[in-house]
Parts: sequence; structure tokens; C-alpha cells
Amino acid sequence: MALKEGLTATQEMIVGEQNTAKYHGSGKLDVYATPAMVAFMEGTAVACIDADLEEGMDSVGIQIDTKHIKASKLGAKITCTAKLVKVDGKKLSFEIEAADEDGQIGSAFHVRYIIDPVKFMSRL
Repeated sequence: MALKEGLTATQEMIVGEQNTAKYHGSGKLDVYATPAMVAFMEGTAVACIDADLEEGMDSVGIQIDTKHIKASKLGAKITCTAKLVKVDGKKLSFEIEAADEDGQIGSAFHVRYIIDPVKFMSRL
């Protein structure tokens, strides 16, 4: 397996109506929703490792400890960076930060496990 601690990925997105607290039902305001930020953080962690996973393998998230410390408005550019900080067999741990143009808006510690998707789905 080519996964090594220190791998990073950075992604950007623009806050649209589909990313707001009002849209997600997590609030009534047109601000960047915590559920949208969490999904973006997980997606950035996936992007961090996807190219280095063994062929046919995938990963699933099992834990995310998140802080959303600042609101972002519609149209804000969000930048998310994930860093693979620990590889323990199939268990992968990440530190993730999200920021808008004015600075940090959130952080997370995230754990994913490498899985065989065929075996995983057959157990459901």
C-alpha cells in the first residue's frame, strides 16, 4: 500500500444555496451549513488518499470531530485541506482545516477505514 503519513489534498468550492443552513435544515440562515462543511471535509480526505489506494479498494468514514467556528456567506470561497497524519493498518487518521477569504472557519479530526467495497456491501 502506498499510503504514507503526510499526504495532503486541498479543494475549493463556492458557497451556493445548496450549501446553506436553510437548505440543509440545520438553521434558518443563508450561511454555510455545518453539514455541508463536514461533507466537504470528508470529501477532501477522500481526495487525499484516492490515488494511492490499492486498485479496487475504497474507504469509509467512521468518525469526525468537527468545530465550525465562523459563519461564511453565500458566494464565499471555501478552501479545505486534509492531511493524513496516521496510518495504522487499515485505519487512517486525518487533520482537516477549512477557511474562507477571511481565515479559518473550521477544523476536524477524521478517521476512515480502508475497505473492499464488494465485501462491505455484501454484509449490509
